[in-house]
Amino acid sequence: MTGEFNQGLGGSRAAATDQQVDMRLNGAGDPPAPLVPGGSGSFGSTPAEKSAAANTIETELEPSTKKAAEHADEATGAAVKEFDGWDTATGLKKVAETWDKQVKNLMGRLTSEKSALRGASGLFVRNDIGLGNQFKSIGSQSKLNGL
Repeated sequence: MTGEFNQGLGGSRAAATDQQVDMRLNGAGDPPAPLVPGGSGSFGSTPAEKSAAANTIETELEPSTKKAAEHADEATGAAVKEFDGWDTATGLKKVAETWDKQVKNLMGRLTSEKSALRGASGLFVRNDIGLGNQFKSIGSQSKLNGL
């Protein structure tokens, strides 16, 4: 009986795995991925969209995150004072230290993402200008130039 049960589970598991693979593969090209045959041909965002995302990080996410962190610090500080002399106060201090480290990491990540978004836009523009200049210099040397 155990063998039949395991075989039945194995068959169900195989069917479920096949179904999951089918779903994943069927969804891979819908919508088409950028820079593949039949794809949209874009990097997924324009320089203006990258700039807008960086501005959102700067004007909304960073200030809101800082405000939420300060609020949590104030509330935790008040609770620590109320529980002074109890083990709970020690635990809350430890939680506050961990929270502060996590907020610092998050703020660093937001700053990094903002810089990357702004840098990527400039990088693509500089790359396009550089390639354009290379083609212009090649074109000016061509014997076909002016025909």
